[in-house]
Amino acid sequence: MPGRGLLDPFPGSGSHGGDERPVRRGRIVDPESCGRLLGRIADVALGPDRSDSVIVLSHPVLAGAEHRTTARALLAGLGTSRVLVLSSARAAAAYAGPRETGPLLVVDMGAELTEVTLLVNGLVADARQAESGLDDLDRLDPAKLPAVLVRTVLDMITSMWRHDRHGAIRGALRKGPVLAGGGALRADVTDRIARCLGTRVRLADDPSTTVVRGAGQILSSVLRHPTVSLEQFGRPR
Repeated sequence: MPGRGLLDPFPGSGSHGGDERPVRRGRIVDPESCGRLLGRIADVALGPDRSDSVIVLSHPVLAGAEHRTTARALLAGLGTSRVLVLSSARAAAAYAGPRETGPLLVVDMGAELTEVTLLVNGLVADARQAESGLDDLDRLDPAKLPAVLVRTVLDMITSMWRHDRHGAIRGALRKGPVLAGGGALRADVTDRIARCLGTRVRLADDPSTTVVRGAGQILSSVLRHPTVSLEQFGRPR
C-alpha cells in the first residue's frame, strides 16, 4: 500500500495463519479460505467503500486459465471497480529491470516455486517452472542448497536456450538476468549463478519483495493516470 508498506493478512497472529494456506505451489487450492484472506486484507487496506479501488493481481507465469479465473472471481467479490492482472515476471521487471527494451530474463526463486521467464519487449516469450523452492530445499544439508537451487535454474535456462531460434536468450544474458524471490537474498546462490552464466545479475534492494513492489509501482501509476492500460507496462522499466 502506498505510504503504508506491506500489510500483514494475519495481524497480531505471530504466524502465517497456521494451516490456513489457501495458495500452494502458486495455485489457489482453497478458494473459500483465500476469499476470507483477501477480505481481511481489503477491510484493512480499502475500507468498506471500494467502488473506486483498483487491485493489481500478479500470478506465476505458467498459472493456468483455471487459476486466473478463480483469482478474478475472488477479487470481483471484493467490490472493487477495476482489477489488473499480470505475471509475476512482468511485475519484477517493472521494478528491477533495465530501462531499455529488448529481451530480459527474470529468475524468481520463491518458497514453493522456481521460475525462469524470458520477456521480449515486456511480453512473455518463453518460461519454465519447477515445483520446488526454498521450503523444499531447506530440508537438505545447508551446504548443498546453493548447488541444488542453481542447478535447477541453470537447467531451465539451458532448456530455453535450446528452443531459442532468435538469439533472445543470448541477448538477455548479456544484459544480465533479474533475480527475485527469497533465493536471491543468498549471496552464495546469486554469486554462483553469475559465475556459471558468465554475466552480471540484477538485484533489487529487497529481492524477496521485488514482485509485490513491482505490482505496487504499476498500481501507483494506474492511480495517477486512470486511463492507463496494463499493456503500457509491457516494456520493463
